[in-house]
Amino acid sequence: MKGAYFILGFILLILASSFASACDPSPLQDFCVAINDTKKGSVIVNGKFCKDPKLATVNDFFFSGLNIPKNTSNSVGSVVTPVNVDQIPGLNTLGISLVRIDYAPNGGLNPPHTHPRGTEILVVLEGTLYVGFVTSNPNNRLISKILSPGDVFVFPIGLIHFQQNVGKTNAVAFAGLSSQNPGVITIANAVFGSNPPINPDVLTGAFQLDKKVVKYLQSRF
Repeated sequence: MKGAYFILGFILLILASSFASACDPSPLQDFCVAINDTKKGSVIVNGKFCKDPKLATVNDFFFSGLNIPKNTSNSVGSVVTPVNVDQIPGLNTLGISLVRIDYAPNGGLNPPHTHPRGTEILVVLEGTLYVGFVTSNPNNRLISKILSPGDVFVFPIGLIHFQQNVGKTNAVAFAGLSSQNPGVITIANAVFGSNPPINPDVLTGAFQLDKKVVKYLQSRF
């Protein structure tokens, strides 16, 4: 009987752990404004020191400027403006964040990437976007759609996803994420632009490419 209780308890512990790791932990206080000065904080929550609640100000919970279009004249034709715990310290422990994404006309791209710590929900404000994500192994199924203003799309946590402007005008989207700091791993940058570089033999085998092509791609990042 004790063995059965032990097994049941172990299973419940695993389930509880899996639920807990699905998103940021729930806060145990009204707020925990993040600070970098260790002299002013005594408690670390989610990797951040907490300001004394009595010293919190309105600016700890405020950000301005998401209405301003960004310059998308770069190699991919897009700019992501994040609003996470680094921009709003009061987001610490609250488990949410926001981004604005600007896309250049005719192909502006938010390249394939993942958010290791957050699910993303995106709404299109302007333009026409081709969006999608790829399911995990072994199926690697592409789930994609063309979005217009007012359309909403969800990218599950950890899956590779992308957005591309397929219209002739600028495009703008806003996205919410289920983490105060969801992180981002841009696939091409991580694989071909790692520091130090991954041995080309590894990438040659993984991508079935000539080593010269791999070295060229590494030189681009």
